[in-house]
Amino acid sequence: MSSLPKIDRVALRVDEAIYLAIGFGNTYLVTTPEGNVVIDTSMPEFAQWHVEVLKGMSAAPVRYIVLTHGHRDHTGGIPLWKEPTTKIIAQKELVELVKYHKRLEGFFARREEAQFEQPDSATRPRAGIYSAQIRPTILFDQHYEFSLGGTRFELFHTPGETPDHLTLWIPKYRAAFTGDNYYDSFPNLYTLRGTKPRWPLDYIDSLNKVLALKPALLLPGHGQPIHGEAAVAERVTRYRNAIRYVHDKVVRGMNEGKDVFESMRDIRLPPELDVGEGYGKLTWSVRGIYEGYAGWFDTNPASMYDVPASAVYPEVVWLAGGPEAVTTLAFRAIARGNPVKALHLTNMALAADGTHQPALVVRLKALKSLRERSRNLNERGWLDSSIQEVKGKLSLPSR
Repeated sequence: MSSLPKIDRVALRVDEAIYLAIGFGNTYLVTTPEGNVVIDTSMPEFAQWHVEVLKGMSAAPVRYIVLTHGHRDHTGGIPLWKEPTTKIIAQKELVELVKYHKRLEGFFARREEAQFEQPDSATRPRAGIYSAQIRPTILFDQHYEFSLGGTRFELFHTPGETPDHLTLWIPKYRAAFTGDNYYDSFPNLYTLRGTKPRWPLDYIDSLNKVLALKPALLLPGHGQPIHGEAAVAERVTRYRNAIRYVHDKVVRGMNEGKDVFESMRDIRLPPELDVGEGYGKLTWSVRGIYEGYAGWFDTNPASMYDVPASAVYPEVVWLAGGPEAVTTLAFRAIARGNPVKALHLTNMALAADGTHQPALVVRLKALKSLRERSRNLNERGWLDSSIQEVKGKLSLPSR
């Protein structure tokens, strides 16, 4: 999977009892005199070596596996870690999350093939959540705690990335394991592979719960730990405020009569709240919030019916002079620095003639232009998938 990062296969010592193996999803090991606790288990592609390097730090029995949430990159290694007496802890909404993904397994298989460049995802056995093999021993509602080897572990329901999301707090080390409610990018309030609404007000409340703990160590599900109470407070506060800023701007625009595309164009984070867009992207989140509140109807009467705008593309193309004329307009759009407009125009030209070679060539050029400027992992996945599709139609080498 070319979208997965290349990572050194080593275990990192975070403090006296906490170890980390970094992958597309991190795995944490917390050691105690009475056995170990594993927090998240990464995805199957990383899980085997995570087990190897972390058990190299401590081979004591795994007493508990704590799942911050039910996504595959956090649950894929459960079979490798689970021992006969291991207890698996999750928030109770995980049950519905598993059913949701299982219910839409074929839908997500096709989407993930594009977003994460997994060409065999529709046919290979699916791990973790996608085959509904997560069987928690303990499900809790709002709060749960246990002790092991003199260390107390507290779990809080903190919905955000998913409805079942939890935060694990270890007071002894002032350590908060926050899963995917914090990472080094604006959050994926809407993910292109498809998801139920990820409600920004839930994120804000959940991050406030974390801040109230005053952690000196933040351990996210992706990326490096953050050390120091001041650093954790600064980073998490800025992240929370960025989410609040975007949410409030969307709501204000809706009440002022702006449509979703106006808000997508207009809303930008101020410099002091710019947390990057390497994974989540502002425009997608704006649309996710807008349509999460209002649904899909845009007040245009044509939208009420089962005939999409693309149904009239062929007639418009022939009225404009045929695919050649529309392709010329698309080429000009690229020359003027608007490859997205070129994509719309080639959509029209190819609706009239799906094999029109000049339109495919221009479409490929537009996609490559967008790919070159993209700094977002998910955006690159979809662009790469579309590039390969167009290359196939042009009989060009895939790489």
